[in-house]
Amino acid sequence: MLSNDIKNWINNSKKYFYSYLFSNNPSKNRIKLIADELDIEFTYSAGKPSKRKLKKILDEIPYSSNEVAIIGDRVFTDILVGNRLGMYTILVDSVDYYGNRIKNNKFQSIERYLARIITGEFS
Repeated sequence: MLSNDIKNWINNSKKYFYSYLFSNNPSKNRIKLIADELDIEFTYSAGKPSKRKLKKILDEIPYSSNEVAIIGDRVFTDILVGNRLGMYTILVDSVDYYGNRIKNNKFQSIERYLARIITGEFS
């Protein structure tokens, strides 16, 4: 299901840090398939940018929010909830089914543009 590059990156990263799949996708079956393939815990229908479910996960792991990074491809869900909880945030490009970067993701481009306007960063 996932590209070998993604699987290898996640599996190698487990040597260095704890990983958890926290998805807004409402399909438990889809997210469970991915989580099982990666052998990691997961939450589906996460409700980002709401903090409630992510705060519950943070309360269950032995790390404080300022020791955790959230990696995501959406400014107004992944990055916003991470910022609201004082986490490190890493914005990545969206990938397709095969793990290839989506070069012209119009939705992500609009989100990044709006975020620059809101924060006053026009570089």
